[in-house]
Amino acid sequence: MVVGQMQTNCYLVWCKKTRKVLIIDSGDDADFIINKIRDLDLTPVAIVVTHGHFDHVLAAEELRLTFGIPFAMHRTDLCIMRNSAKSGGLVPKPDKFIKEGDWVDFGQEKLKVIETPGHTPGSISFYSKEDSLIFVGDLIFKYGGVGRTDFSYSNEKGLEESIEKILKLPKETIVYPGHGEKMKIEDWKGYQG
Repeated sequence: MVVGQMQTNCYLVWCKKTRKVLIIDSGDDADFIINKIRDLDLTPVAIVVTHGHFDHVLAAEELRLTFGIPFAMHRTDLCIMRNSAKSGGLVPKPDKFIKEGDWVDFGQEKLKVIETPGHTPGSISFYSKEDSLIFVGDLIFKYGGVGRTDFSYSNEKGLEESIEKILKLPKETIVYPGHGEKMKIEDWKGYQG
């Protein structure tokens, strides 16, 4: 779902057997997300974010309170997320911190956490080898774009290393970015500047 003024991709990823759903990058427009979850008859289990920028976390607190579910992120982006509150949003205090190698479970399914810093120091991606897909936040975008590195806390070299890490995954892996359309790793054109 594309939500908020920044057109952020919010993903609902669910287990077909149990209808348990994981909310990735809650973005904004909490009412829209809540109604979609109810329309699909899903049971939320957690909210996770790829990084702490406001356009990826603004609906998290309302979703957390509505469904009584935990909110998880990488610890390193906590200060960035706190700054999101200054942008006028109500951001939740994380219930859990996740890091490289952790698993996020929803029903009988799970996604592996891969640290992909650069855009922010605590950027992470969520990977399923079995389903050949990865949620990368603002790491790379379909038409050759990459996450911004002009913030004081960003790291261009770190971003390049994170991209290389992801590009080592199988070429047919479907990449779900934080903005824009999905693609396969083999279709990414590289950074176009």
